[in-house]
Amino acid sequence: MTRLDNSELVSFLVATARGDRAAFAELYRRTAPKLFAILLRILPSKSVAEEALQDVFLKIWQNAGSFSPEAGPAMGWLVSITRNRAIDIIRAKNPAKPAETENTNFLANIVDLSGGEEQMMELATLRHCLGTLEESARNCILLAYYNGYSREELASRFGRPVGTIKTWLHRSLALLKSCLEGAT
Repeated sequence: MTRLDNSELVSFLVATARGDRAAFAELYRRTAPKLFAILLRILPSKSVAEEALQDVFLKIWQNAGSFSPEAGPAMGWLVSITRNRAIDIIRAKNPAKPAETENTNFLANIVDLSGGEEQMMELATLRHCLGTLEESARNCILLAYYNGYSREELASRFGRPVGTIKTWLHRSLALLKSCLEGAT
């Protein structure tokens, strides 16, 4: 697998914004496997994830001009589009009730088989830092940012007010950020 370099991804996005089909094809070749893996983790089936991936790349093609390298890494922008599309699909299928999962060990579900050794180290660091959080806060973080639960859905699931959920997320993200910065 080709390593994803931010400067290359930025150049592909800038060229895609100008309508460069070859750059878009290269962007697809380099990022589709990772984006598809994200969709597979969130969506219920491979066929739904395949359709979502097409939607994601259509959105990338249409909105590449709105990407700003100063706002963050290119892969983060692509992952955000992917994650948001998956969340839209889940909500459209069951808008009143969040998707339930049988397995409540959310930490164990974080697996990315597409990465190399460096990504495995980053994953190990992330798992370690997530492990330092209280269980309810950790599960809340993972459900929000890994499974796409809204604050309202989390409040319902944990039986807490939305404000408490927002506080948990805010504090937990700060602790997680501190731990990750200390590990690098």
